[in-house]
Amino acid sequence: MKGVGYTNVSGKETVWDVSDYVFPSQGDPSFVVMTNYIITESQEMGKCPELPGKHSCTSNNDCKGGSYKRTGHGQMTGVCVTTTNTCEVLAWCPVEDDRTIPNPPLLMSAENYTLFIKNSVTFPLFGVTRSNLVEGIDANYVGKCLYDPKKAPLCPIFRLGDIVELSGFSFEKLALEGGAIGIVVDWTCNLDVHVKHCKPEYNFHGLYGNPADTDSTSASIGYNFR
Repeated sequence: MKGVGYTNVSGKETVWDVSDYVFPSQGDPSFVVMTNYIITESQEMGKCPELPGKHSCTSNNDCKGGSYKRTGHGQMTGVCVTTTNTCEVLAWCPVEDDRTIPNPPLLMSAENYTLFIKNSVTFPLFGVTRSNLVEGIDANYVGKCLYDPKKAPLCPIFRLGDIVELSGFSFEKLALEGGAIGIVVDWTCNLDVHVKHCKPEYNFHGLYGNPADTDSTSASIGYNFR
């Protein structure tokens, strides 16, 4: 991955590079590019009230000390906080509030990040091994090209915005709450002819995270993690 992003949240200017927005470390067959985020400032371990709507209470009897709810942020202390009508919890405080997501996404600049794919295939029965850096794909070409299904179908450098568009998804929608795109490198080769004709084809598939505007049935929209 290559690309630099910039955000200014509450007067805090930040420049993001590959080590900040790509997870996990590069080299795996899958990776995550951060496009949006929520920061809960100055968290520390302590006791604080849950968010409104979580662990609701009217008295201490509603907050069983030592127990917790799967959707909550920590272990209940047995105290009902009257100012919020929620149970007090032992947790990272203040608790994270993810009910409001930054919109538009904070790192829309990720649309212009580029991805360099190295891929290979082996046909052991025929003793053939091919790389997607086929004939004519040298350092000089890679330094200038950008994948296009018609104009540059063999270029191994892909713009993220183009990958999402070719998958049929909207980058802005995907960047808001996350999602997944599948990249398929198809090696369908006729080895009865010269091996130079064995070339890859790239296909992109939107897996999830870009529901229709009328879709209200999704159990879990997007992809996100803490």
